[in-house]
Amino acid sequence: MPPVVTLVVLGLLVLVIVVILVRCIRIVQQSRAYIIERLGAYHATWNVGLHFKIPFIERVAKVVSLKEQVADFQPQPVITKDNVTMQIDTVVYFQITDPMLYTYGIDRPLVAIENLSATTLRNIIGDLELDQCLTSRDVINTKMRSILDEATDPWGIKVNRVELKNILPPKDIQNAMEKQMKAERERREAILRAEGEKKAAILTAEGENQSAILRAEAKKQAQILEAEGRAEAILAVQRATADSIKLLNEAAPSDQVIRIRALEAFAAAADGKATKIIIPSEIQGLAGLAEGIVESVKEPKGESN
Repeated sequence: MPPVVTLVVLGLLVLVIVVILVRCIRIVQQSRAYIIERLGAYHATWNVGLHFKIPFIERVAKVVSLKEQVADFQPQPVITKDNVTMQIDTVVYFQITDPMLYTYGIDRPLVAIENLSATTLRNIIGDLELDQCLTSRDVINTKMRSILDEATDPWGIKVNRVELKNILPPKDIQNAMEKQMKAERERREAILRAEGEKKAAILTAEGENQSAILRAEAKKQAQILEAEGRAEAILAVQRATADSIKLLNEAAPSDQVIRIRALEAFAAAADGKATKIIIPSEIQGLAGLAEGIVESVKEPKGESN
């Protein structure tokens, strides 16, 4: 064989070996795992980092993602305890915890999880009535997550969360529920309106009562003030009378002055309204004296005329 041909063959052989060696070098990325088989049997699980596999003996059987995954399954027909057929679709959040079990534990894990969630959902809904299904989503989610998590442990899968995405009862049931909700809203509206009218009537009555009490209190205060004013006026008159008597006593008036004052008081008492007047003897004498004085005054005037 010529030397040139030998060199070319050696060069090609070296190039093939280099390519093979380069292809046997693998870098595992974050949140991934490589399942390695040696001669068809499970050998190892490669995690993050640089790895080298033996050419023609070892191979990468499966690349597994360790991130949390979401599986949205199609609506499943379920029958409640009161024989109502509904369509319910579920959403399952799961994560692969053991890549080796996930690879060799079961074939088509997602299909297995979907079927398992459907059967579990039918079992749970079969023990509940329609109203309970609509109001107990948290209970159903918790039960399904617990059952699925326990069932998927041999597959290297951990179910973190299960959610009921939609609950779709039959059309006639939906119409009946809407009518029931409408009637309930109308009933609540009527109750609220009646309670409002009741409170308004109570407040009106309380306002009128308070107003009447305030008016009575005001009238009472006015009467009290008026009585106090009259009492003070009477007291002032009595004080003035007492002061005048005191002054008269201090002045020591004569009998004629006293009689004249008595006559004036008698004249004030007999102001023309009385029909019968009894004149004391002292005042009669005083009246005669006054008449004599008047006559004596009149005589000089006649003589002068």
